Amino acid sequence: MDVRTEQLARAEHEAPRRVVEDSWRRSFRAHPRREDAAVSSVLAEDELRSYREAHILAPVMPLISELLVRAAAEAGTVVAVGDAGGRLLWIDGDASVRRRAERMAFLEGADWSESSIGTSAPGTALATGGAVQIAGREHFSPLVEDFSCTAVPIRDPYSGEPVGVVDLTGGDQAVAGYALPFVQAAVAAAEERLRTLAAVARPRRRPSSCVSPAVLSVTGRDQGVLRCGDRTLSLSVRHSEILVLLAGNPRGLSAEELADRLYDQPVPAVTLRAELVRLRRVLDGFGAGVVLASRPYRVEGLEVDSMHALAQLERGSHRLALNSYGGQILPRSEAPAITELRDELSATLREAVVGSAGVDVLMSYLQLPEAADDAEAWQTALRLLPPRSPRRAAVVAHLERLLGA
Repeated sequence: MDVRTEQLARAEHEAPRRVVEDSWRRSFRAHPRREDAAVSSVLAEDELRSYREAHILAPVMPLISELLVRAAAEAGTVVAVGDAGGRLLWIDGDASVRRRAERMAFLEGADWSESSIGTSAPGTALATGGAVQIAGREHFSPLVEDFSCTAVPIRDPYSGEPVGVVDLTGGDQAVAGYALPFVQAAVAAAEERLRTLAAVARPRRRPSSCVSPAVLSVTGRDQGVLRCGDRTLSLSVRHSEILVLLAGNPRGLSAEELADRLYDQPVPAVTLRAELVRLRRVLDGFGAGVVLASRPYRVEGLEVDSMHALAQLERGSHRLALNSYGGQILPRSEAPAITELRDELSATLREAVVGSAGVDVLMSYLQLPEAADDAEAWQTALRLLPPRSPRRAAVVAHLERLLGA
């Protein structure tokens, strides 16, 4: 038993349960000192309001309230519903318990993931993907030791991915024998309601206007742009990275494989799952026929401009490759696999164009930002241009600035 496990055993006065011990190990990676584990991220009121209104669980909140809140209040507990990242979005129940819980930042809009507060029912349920009960001193943060809680992930009925978590918090009654089946029954009813709502909404989705697969443009752009017919959608850097990686791995990637490619250090599994849930909703809302599937994660109905450029280079179609290539892939991205792809495509294009392309294609390549300081490429252009070409003067001037002549 290592020192940290001993701390847990002393806190519980007995050997810790495996789920709790594993959670404490993860929590120690985020917080080497238990005393430092405290909520540091709480959404502002206006941001919380807009986020809740758009959240997939918003339509089922009346049902969860009906099934849980009144009974929870009578039992001296509170009900919290959070998103797939462990951020609490709705809290209701016994007023006095809620006031006490607010002292430890158990607030609407607060991040209660394991990486934030350490072991707790909401964060640990999402980290493990299963129902969890955490009692008193099993909590990692000393701030939470006076409370007990039961939490169950709530899943998308079609993808099976967690979209949130339902939690019951209070004293010992929050982990009493009835607590877990009580929460599980409410979650099952909410998932069935989500299934019904999704079945009704699906036929009403805007049909795709794409006559061919949607195209994601990521070359020469800080953020990806998804195009479908005459419609466009700007994506976040992270969502762009995910789509590029999945499109390049048509057989799919496990959550662990995708995380290794996206992050340069270990992150909680719940962080990636939350991002994928948000991306799926963005794609569904755009209605371009792009499908983000799971088990393993893969994308269908999407083409990427960087892949077009690479395929054309492999066929020796230098001009077409240059037309598809707008610059380096997601220049702001620091994801390990994106950095590797960026360097690979840039180097492959340069070698093909400078080594064997005609002068017109080479001159087009020199307009790219990444070619601005490439003295060899500019010298090659000067050598290939006819002596009387009007373009020689600009090339000579650029070389003089570049070489400091």
